[in-house]
Amino acid sequence: MKNFYKAHRSVRIIVKILVIVAFIFAVAEIITRTYAEFGGRVGRADREEYKKRTDLSYYNGRKFSYPKEWREDGLSEDVRISEKETSPEEDLPVATPDFSGSQDKEKVSVTWFGHSTLLVQMNGKNILVDPIFRDRAFMVQFMGPKRFSRLPVSVDRLPHIDVVLTTHDHYDHLDMGSIKMLNEKTDLFIVPLGIDKHLIRWGIPENKIENMAWWEEKELSELTIICTPSRHTCNRSFDDSKEKLWSSWVLKDEFHQLYAGGDSGYGGHFKEIHKRFGDFDLVMLDDAQYDEMWHDWHMYPEETVMAAKELGAKEAMPIHWGAFVLSSHAWDDPVERYLIAAEKENLSLVTPKLGETVDLDKADDYRERWWKDLR
Repeated sequence: MKNFYKAHRSVRIIVKILVIVAFIFAVAEIITRTYAEFGGRVGRADREEYKKRTDLSYYNGRKFSYPKEWREDGLSEDVRISEKETSPEEDLPVATPDFSGSQDKEKVSVTWFGHSTLLVQMNGKNILVDPIFRDRAFMVQFMGPKRFSRLPVSVDRLPHIDVVLTTHDHYDHLDMGSIKMLNEKTDLFIVPLGIDKHLIRWGIPENKIENMAWWEEKELSELTIICTPSRHTCNRSFDDSKEKLWSSWVLKDEFHQLYAGGDSGYGGHFKEIHKRFGDFDLVMLDDAQYDEMWHDWHMYPEETVMAAKELGAKEAMPIHWGAFVLSSHAWDDPVERYLIAAEKENLSLVTPKLGETVDLDKADDYRERWWKDLR
């Protein structure tokens, strides 16, 4: 009898645990369905469409993945060189952007707003990449990673935007508040497969959104926008890991070709992109928020230099730093390591201040190492 009661008590404990777990999942599901920041959901019809537009190398009908044939280890050590804090002790210098270059079709200018937010002015068009114009990169604005640098401009001071490009749906790259603020001044939102579900839930009209699979192209007058691979992931909610696609972007016209890398670990996709499109006038690659625990998703700076070389970069710009603390490295460690590795590989770097508009024809004017004397 004693063994019977012990067994019965164990069963009751297991049942209670299962009930608690089921309750937690139910609450999480309710929150996900009701809180708009979590975005939209992919349905059965969407998955059938994705299967037609992709291939088995990176989509199995339910989840996206990085193709096995491209997996490479790159560098395995994270050797940090800066002893500064994770955020600066003083204000970072902020320049006033110059948006006038958008009128010249033969010119390219790029303005970096911190982290991965970029305004590319090319072929007479304004292309905004991964816009984050709120204080926190998180699902709520009262907690989570807070911006430590000042934004150069607010959304209302941006020029009219022809295209907003999004690389993936993590909160430091896709911000609901920023997307909603940009709706009135943006003609078109182009996103990887599935990310459109978020925008639709946030009130962006469906006729202003286009989703793309890897290698698909969009012709926009004389500008071509190409969705290209990256080694990363997508998830915005509790249970949507890898259901939506992540990407990088190639921008090309008659005069120039640029690469906006978003977030990526090191891998063979860089060589494949170069094989298809050749050298790039400027590459903008993820250079920070690295850690051994998520090395598959974020390169160390030395790997970023390797990737830039493999892309045939004539000029490179480090991004994904200067705004949020998402890892444990010093705030300037990424750019310091990038600079050292780039000098060894004879790779030209432009390192603009936040808000400083880079005229690509005058790249030598933007090589100031402005962070050196800041704590």
